[in-house]
Amino acid sequence: MPQRAVNPLLVLTAIDLEARELAVRLALPRLPSYPFLAFGRAAIRVAPVGPGAARLHSRWAPLREGMDRPLVVSAGVCGALDPRLRPGDLVIPAQVTATSGKTHQIPQTYHRAAAGADPTAALGHLVTTRHVVASAEAKASLRAESGAVAVDMESAFIVEQAAESGCPALVIRGVSDSATEALPAELLHLVGSDGQLLRARAISLLASRPSLLARALWLRRRTDKALGAVGRVLAALAA
Repeated sequence: MPQRAVNPLLVLTAIDLEARELAVRLALPRLPSYPFLAFGRAAIRVAPVGPGAARLHSRWAPLREGMDRPLVVSAGVCGALDPRLRPGDLVIPAQVTATSGKTHQIPQTYHRAAAGADPTAALGHLVTTRHVVASAEAKASLRAESGAVAVDMESAFIVEQAAESGCPALVIRGVSDSATEALPAELLHLVGSDGQLLRARAISLLASRPSLLARALWLRRRTDKALGAVGRVLAALAA
């Protein structure tokens, strides 16, 4: 069992669903003092910062309050670029590349601690984009261009914010869609910039396109499986 890397942990996700699921797996209560969704206890907090980390800057200070140099963890799901990765596989990258081309190295101490919790995790590097990479063709192109094993929309921003604040950072992501699978385009615009599900839009879409329900449930199952893998590593770090 790996030793806990640092105390405390600040776990940041993209959307509410990811934060809720991880909070359940870590048995964390809701923190009602925040004006946005947040969970936690003594030395661990979990909160969403929106797709593309759109709410990262506005939520950073309140989430950091009372935490002395936390290990900041970008957690949630990612898309596979490496064809060998399957839904539910874990990605714990040693480096994260932003769309600008800037690469952020993950401190070895924390990377080793997380990787030790799941020896099967992919340890290459992850690329962060400003848009959803939805099609198999787009994934293959990004893989060829970047050499990354997986893609998300938040990690580079979170790691950079942590570095600017003098905090160590770590990325723990679970694969929700493989390199050869296409994400349902219609379902990609049902979450607001704050990470909340746009319920009225979702209800309207599914009412007009009931065939999408099966695809939505498919994606939810993949997401649950991915978050299960992430939650197990977080639990090991928090133990």
